[in-house]
Amino acid sequence: MGGRVASLETASPLDRIRARWFTRKTQYSLSRNNLVGYLFVSPWLIGFFLFSLIPIAASLVLAFTDYDLLGNDIRFIGLENFDRMFTQDLRYWKSVNATLRYVFFAVPLRLTFALGVAMLLNTKRRGVYLYRAAYYTPSIVGGSVAVAVMWRQIFGTDGLVNALFGLDVRWYGDPKYALWTLITLAVWQFGSPMLIFLAGLRQIPNELYEASSIDGANAGQRFLRITLPMLTPIIFFNLVMQTIQNFQQFTQAFVITGGNGRPLDRTLLYPLYLYRRAFVNYEMGYASAMSWVLLLTIAVLTAVLFVSSGRWVFYHGDNR
Repeated sequence: MGGRVASLETASPLDRIRARWFTRKTQYSLSRNNLVGYLFVSPWLIGFFLFSLIPIAASLVLAFTDYDLLGNDIRFIGLENFDRMFTQDLRYWKSVNATLRYVFFAVPLRLTFALGVAMLLNTKRRGVYLYRAAYYTPSIVGGSVAVAVMWRQIFGTDGLVNALFGLDVRWYGDPKYALWTLITLAVWQFGSPMLIFLAGLRQIPNELYEASSIDGANAGQRFLRITLPMLTPIIFFNLVMQTIQNFQQFTQAFVITGGNGRPLDRTLLYPLYLYRRAFVNYEMGYASAMSWVLLLTIAVLTAVLFVSSGRWVFYHGDNR
């Protein structure tokens, strides 16, 4: 730097003018490039602030108010919404129970089924790409209203399931089976984690399987000692994503149960009850408090998964 300053001091006036002009041109070019970059990302930034950040901040404020969406004045009530939620609202705890049961069964069943199908499709047989696309299709349309209506018809009294097995069961009308219809639909939407598992399986070196076969390991031992340990990062990723997703499940429960969580609130998932509080009972303040409890619950569970991952997730080169 000192040499450069000295060279400028000894340079001719014309060289100094050229150096200053070059410096200003460079600064202008950088500023212009930055401006162009900001212009390209501005639609996303505007959408983020208008539809994400500002509503999130507003819901945090509303969680401590009595606001009913009917034009009445907003009244600050402190922690009354949370006190009412935890100590007085019995239906709230029914929704918590239904959601925990749903997540507890839907997530591991979906991941297990997805891993099993991924292993079946991890071959070089003819037409395997067509099967992969076919198995992924339910995940593309799985969250739509049309699929939920189709599922309601399949498990109806005169639906396909009863017709095939000669049964007379009211699947989504019986408290014993209603939640399981939603869980079955969740398992049926296994395409996304299946593709991720398939990508992970294709990254496992074949040399490991060949060496284990030479050592006399059978298929079960190869799966337990090679496939599962090598897939633990993929399992961890799918577990976190599916847990977050299933805690926010709404469309299927709304369509199949008619939006009321019938029968006996057995399918009253947390997002469905939150929706009813906000847009049926017009208790927006109470619903905002519920949404923040859901957010904190998901955050805590995700943090627990990350902390526990150090005990069971193994990465390439890990000496454990």
